[in-house]
Amino acid sequence: MDTCELKYGLNPHQEAAHLSIEAGNLPLTILNGRAGYINILDALLGWQLVRDLQSATSLVSAASFKHASPAGSAVALKLDSRERAMYFIDEGEALSEQATAFVRARGADRLSSFGDFIALSSMCDESTARLIAKEVSDGIIAPAYEPSALKILRRKKQGSYLIIQIDPSYEPPLMERRTLFGLTLTQNRNVITLDERILTPIVTANTSLPDTAKLDLLVALNTLKYTQSNSVCVAVRGQAIGVGAGQQSRIGCVRLACEKADLWHLRKSDLILSLPFKEGIGRTVRDNAIDQYLRGELTRGEELFTGSVQPLSGDERRSILAAIDEVSLASDAFFPFRDNIDRAYRSGVRYIAQSGGSVRDDEVIEACDEHNMVMICNKIRLFVH
Repeated sequence: MDTCELKYGLNPHQEAAHLSIEAGNLPLTILNGRAGYINILDALLGWQLVRDLQSATSLVSAASFKHASPAGSAVALKLDSRERAMYFIDEGEALSEQATAFVRARGADRLSSFGDFIALSSMCDESTARLIAKEVSDGIIAPAYEPSALKILRRKKQGSYLIIQIDPSYEPPLMERRTLFGLTLTQNRNVITLDERILTPIVTANTSLPDTAKLDLLVALNTLKYTQSNSVCVAVRGQAIGVGAGQQSRIGCVRLACEKADLWHLRKSDLILSLPFKEGIGRTVRDNAIDQYLRGELTRGEELFTGSVQPLSGDERRSILAAIDEVSLASDAFFPFRDNIDRAYRSGVRYIAQSGGSVRDDEVIEACDEHNMVMICNKIRLFVH
């Protein structure tokens, strides 16, 4: 049995923590730092997500994980000028595909990504490492690293940044086991492939599903496969922009995911991009200030801005969000009531993928038809616990 000692378990007082494999060698190597229990959870879940996402879309992928759920995930679609501004990327800075995917995954929910664990589907190159070096992050997992990228990353956190390299050819046994309270649960791993073949059947009157929506739904569904349930994911242009995880009610998931998506869209607006921050205000402070401003909670604007900044009005907020359209949403299980659809529509959602199977499926489909939305009921549940 190959083992690796961990710093501690879920909490510092939980000692005797180890990572092990029953047969053969561990498929990962710690290149720098020392791993904790939660680090391993985030690393292994994140790796599976980006591996599956690249397989489903043929695009380089990245994910930002916190507490066993993704804060963001994305594929490598080129950044436009507005995205560069909101992610603090200079117009002249050249980005590799992996760096682009990382920036988009990290930018989905920057507050939640603070202190995250990063997963990359391909080699971590110098372009990506330079961007990671600027962020507050606990660690990274990738299948390979350029020597120059390793040199950069090893300087993070005063040399303690956790760097894990995983063997991309590793495939675990089909059967997985979990011990809880001295009892062992056994099941087959969730090995379902979430590619375009599962985007069927369409059950609404509107059956027009463009390729852009197909990509977004695949990003959302593959993200949900590794998100603590109940969960809902909102995606646009190959990027998860709102993840509602671990809620006890389905509408709670939708509200949380859509609220995060709304904040992402607001942050992309001219109003926010033109906020007159003083020179020297760091990106983390800017992230927090923008979030407080959008929520009407900012109280120390004079310390941050060069001039007077008026609060965001309800009319301004509604005007920005009213223009949002062509957004996709996926759910890890069925919608029990139409309130989920009505809330999603207010955030520009026009394409939905869910399992179906509720006694009120007809009501949910009717709600989609009223809003001229496209909905897939693929009979696939994606619970994670």
